[in-house]
Amino acid sequence: MISRVCVNCGSNSGADPAFMAAARDLGECLASREITLVYGGSNVGIMGAVANATLEGGGNAVGVIPESLFQKVGHQDLTEQYVVSSMHERKQKMFDLSDAYIILPGGYGTFEEMFEILTWAQLGMHLKPVGILNVAGYYDALLTFLDSAVHNRFVSEVHRNMLLVDSSPGLLLDRLEQYEPVVSDKWLDRREET
Repeated sequence: MISRVCVNCGSNSGADPAFMAAARDLGECLASREITLVYGGSNVGIMGAVANATLEGGGNAVGVIPESLFQKVGHQDLTEQYVVSSMHERKQKMFDLSDAYIILPGGYGTFEEMFEILTWAQLGMHLKPVGILNVAGYYDALLTFLDSAVHNRFVSEVHRNMLLVDSSPGLLLDRLEQYEPVVSDKWLDRREET
């Protein structure tokens, strides 16, 4: 059972109002299901929207933020706020606190966090489900690129399918709950030799 979800997302609001609306919808959904939000601890952009909606819905929001960012954009009204010394420590703490991951629209930091957690799963370092909330087609081009990586034999199809995708917060949470972990060797050529 999933009791804590790490949400990786942008500290900007994005161009399409649908991005902020989806963040609020996800926060409300987490609160209604009594799932604790774990996120980057900011009060701005999509990050702030998902946290505020979770709290307004009566849920718990746990932030993890480096000291350097806390002084600029740290959320002051969370259920818990961990102030850490580095981005590496932040990601490890968020991992330790979470049962699953949801990726909302964001930029470089969001992409990096998503790919790192997927890489850890691919290497068998964890069995936590990871899903993209694909708002207004924001991740369509990335998903096409990942399909190209499969076609070009840099990612196996089984590992590509580890990344769950939905445009509905409720349906994505259902899929995360039902996720069957992938246990498969990363190295395509080595698999074919055995």
